[in-house]
Amino acid sequence: MDRMIKGIHHVTAIAGNAKRNLDFYTRILGLRLVKKTVNFDDPGTYHFYFGNEVGEPGTILTFFPWEDIIQGRRGSGQATETAFSVPGNSFDFWLKRFDQENVIYNKPAKRFDEEYLTFLDPDGLKLELVSTNNDTRKPYTGNGIPASYAIKGFYNVTLSLEGYEKTAQLLTDLFGYQLISEEVNRFRFASGAPDGASLIDLVCLPDGHRGQVAAGSVHHVAFRAIDKEEQLFFRERLADMNFNVTPPINRDYFMSIYFREPGGVLFEIATDSPGFTIDEPLETLGKALKLPRMYEPRRSDIEKALPSLD
Repeated sequence: MDRMIKGIHHVTAIAGNAKRNLDFYTRILGLRLVKKTVNFDDPGTYHFYFGNEVGEPGTILTFFPWEDIIQGRRGSGQATETAFSVPGNSFDFWLKRFDQENVIYNKPAKRFDEEYLTFLDPDGLKLELVSTNNDTRKPYTGNGIPASYAIKGFYNVTLSLEGYEKTAQLLTDLFGYQLISEEVNRFRFASGAPDGASLIDLVCLPDGHRGQVAAGSVHHVAFRAIDKEEQLFFRERLADMNFNVTPPINRDYFMSIYFREPGGVLFEIATDSPGFTIDEPLETLGKALKLPRMYEPRRSDIEKALPSLD
């Protein structure tokens, strides 16, 4: 295959209270707020981007925090677990930290011979830390968590599906992933990308209930395309395969196309460029409220409508 998906670009989820969401991901998990902007379709709602120092693809977890949204429900047709990579032997640090901060978690367990720690964010989003010594990415340490324990970026995302075969075919035949492991009803696929965030797990739940996307659930999973040319390559082939795929949409920090994979999860393919330093310098990423150009004339009204983060 001439082209293949390079791995996960970002994951976007839904939260409730904006201030609580910001505090959890920056202060407790130690991620950097690399962009503070608004939802393109609802400028009265923030769009937070959390990641490493520069917001590299494969490290970015984003949120739409809607104050009055209902609680979501995990189930089939959803991305149900989002896992981060942390250095080996760091779980004692995280367990102590979670106890201090009253974070809900399970005891560490093993899957595919890897140790992982499951926990929930304040809205009930299911997250995992995976212990690994093979991730060479540099973590962000500006929020006080030492590099020997800090999150390095995504490890994998798990999709829970009524049937997994058609999604697996999309991953292998078009995206260039390969099936590398299976354990009961969990199937692991790897993109072969060298920069981490390269794994997707499919869990087959033929008798499971359907999930509901709302607070505490993933809105969509975005995959990496190096540039607009590569994105167009995948868009044309998705259209040839009869997927209802959008035209490219400018999201200021990347170009995006969207479609639903066969199991019902919303997928995005996003370009690596131009990145988050296009409208503010690296040193002050996430400090100022950045608005899409079309909303700048309404800045005063938008700032008044957004929840206070003080």
